[in-house]
Amino acid sequence: MANDELEGNTLTVYAYVVHVAKPVGIREVTRGANISSTSVTSRHLQKLEEMGLIEKNEYGDYILKEKTSINGHVWVGRNLVPRLMFYSFFFLGAFATEITIILLSALIRGFVVQISFYLLTGMTGVAMALFLVEGIFLYRKVNPKERQIRGNK
Repeated sequence: MANDELEGNTLTVYAYVVHVAKPVGIREVTRGANISSTSVTSRHLQKLEEMGLIEKNEYGDYILKEKTSINGHVWVGRNLVPRLMFYSFFFLGAFATEITIILLSALIRGFVVQISFYLLTGMTGVAMALFLVEGIFLYRKVNPKERQIRGNK
């Protein structure tokens, strides 16, 4: 399965080609995916071509042939987002709800929150933070900073 071979720089190159959604040359991919040299980029592009995910057009530029699923990631438009980010959003919702309950207990007389609820709220906050940090780390790994800045211009 092609998905098993998509990791590291190969995944970064593939995510870049999907993101730009237009024919790209080796030098553009090298800069956009923040790869060290054109020969390294060329090797990853050839690998993607052999996997049937991209193809060369008549001008020698590479274009997307197939958008495939990636283990542990979700395509949001043309951006590859780690699933961990969505888990962190789930815990963010739970954390916000728990904080709201704690605040309501301070405002409403007779509404008492047990000590164990504070522990639960702390654990939810820690889980949210861990998923968010790991998700951001994975996102930046697949989506180099240089590309994000250029893509916003």
